[in-house]
Amino acid sequence: MNNIHPVALFRYSVLGPLVSRVELQRGELKATLHELAARHYDIPGSRNSLLSEKTIEAWYYAWRREGIDALTPKIRSDRGQSKIDPAVQEAILEAKRKNPRRSIRTIRRLLESRGTVTKDELSRSAIHRLLQAHGLSCIKGSASEPEEHRAYVAQYAGDIWYGDVMHGPRVPMNGGMHKAYLVSLMDDASRLIAHSAFCPGETALDIEAVLKQAVLKRGLPVKLVIDNGPAYRAKTLQGICARLGIHLIYCRPYAPEGKGKLERWHRTFRNQFLSELDTSRLRDLSDLNARLWAWIETVYHCTPHSGLEQRTPLQRYQQDLPRVRTLGTLAARLDELFYHRIKRKVRKDGTVSYQGERFEVPYELSGRSVFLVVDPHTQMVLGVEDADGQSIGEATPLDAVANVNRQRRKPQPLEESSPGSTGKDNEVELAYRQYYDQTEEES
Repeated sequence: MNNIHPVALFRYSVLGPLVSRVELQRGELKATLHELAARHYDIPGSRNSLLSEKTIEAWYYAWRREGIDALTPKIRSDRGQSKIDPAVQEAILEAKRKNPRRSIRTIRRLLESRGTVTKDELSRSAIHRLLQAHGLSCIKGSASEPEEHRAYVAQYAGDIWYGDVMHGPRVPMNGGMHKAYLVSLMDDASRLIAHSAFCPGETALDIEAVLKQAVLKRGLPVKLVIDNGPAYRAKTLQGICARLGIHLIYCRPYAPEGKGKLERWHRTFRNQFLSELDTSRLRDLSDLNARLWAWIETVYHCTPHSGLEQRTPLQRYQQDLPRVRTLGTLAARLDELFYHRIKRKVRKDGTVSYQGERFEVPYELSGRSVFLVVDPHTQMVLGVEDADGQSIGEATPLDAVANVNRQRRKPQPLEESSPGSTGKDNEVELAYRQYYDQTEEES
């Protein structure tokens, strides 16, 4: 087996429980395929970690027919050879050489307008392969040169944290089996996991919950680098980081290099935790998280890391403890800092709406825009704030029936002039006197 292709070896290792059996009983193949498809793998050349039952089954029957050689990826016999007519090939290459900035779409449209090819005769992939084979697929110059990436590490623990989400196993939730999502925050300098938890989703609320536990345990980072996805772009997360004094930084789309250390952590996690996890023992999501936290604290944080000069993540983190920003006085207000602020306009009857329910706020706020303070986990409306974050009253559920007998405040009537008033400050009286005094003088 000295010259066996690495991909063939990987596929063979996946088939281990099947190829080691001399004979399979009725129904055993299907059950084994289902079990193998539920596992996570470090797949060569892929960021995915799951394999379908259909794929594994195809590998199994290929192995039965031809042995391990059948698991080697097949190279196309026509690889590197274009099926496009030579005259058309030359026209494509000439069009690209004349204007290197021409896109594939532009080249195809140009050839169609000239009558060189019929409409939709050429596929984009065929043109791309031809240009790539002749080294013309990229524009020369600064716009197309590969971006320079250099390895770096934060000088101190707490300088930079990275956040990301990874798909996890299926666990019992809400009466059924549902996928869990691993939300993790890692410290750059020490590789320490500030906090990580399996969540029922990958929403902003799930990410905020992990961040809250992370700052409670490990203090406040200077910068938090996260993906550019919709969940991370939530205004609530931005507001929380602003209140905590955390500089929130978004990775550029399709540029995962900025979080390489966290990607490496995910690979370690799949190989060491998920591959050893017995999902049949899990009762619910909290049961899975209990195993996660035990493994992180007793195994991952205590294992020497080659990138840390053989120190453990915990040792490297503790080295910079005096420099880590603590919560300080913010600790007493942490729950409040993680509340959501939802903008609403107060109706003329002094009410606002939230999640299909109406709440009464101080009547003086009618017609104004306010911010409802909401506990996102309990969905309770706690009060009302202005744009500066100052409390301007309470918000109570509307009780329309009780309002029937509620005493309402009425505007005070204007004071009437007393009979003995001299009318010196009355404009009507002044005009009257001025007019008739002038008339008497003229007569």
